[in-house]
Amino acid sequence: MKKIEAIIKPFKLDEVKEALHEVGLQGITVLEAKGFGRQKGHTELYRGAEYVVDFLPKVKIELVVEDEMLERAVEAIQTAAHTGRIGDGKIFIVPVEDAIRVRTGERGGDAI
Repeated sequence: MKKIEAIIKPFKLDEVKEALHEVGLQGITVLEAKGFGRQKGHTELYRGAEYVVDFLPKVKIELVVEDEMLERAVEAIQTAAHTGRIGDGKIFIVPVEDAIRVRTGERGGDAI
């Protein structure tokens, strides 16, 4: 099993969710986040004063998939989240040792 963590632009969330659903994945966790990468934020003007916005709004998606679903899930996220502009986000893949469904006690692939 692998855990996929994807940080994307907030307006791309619905497209990514739909793309994951189309490849057969349904369970995801979504967190609101703030951060910056190479774009290093931007400058805005408010009431005549200029200020720097360091942290830009992002969305972090987390899901755990079986190894055979990994490439399809990553491709779905990458395709749906892509705008071609700086700040599109990142995808991280981490190995998962085990998963346990709290309600039933199921483990491993059955739990996800």
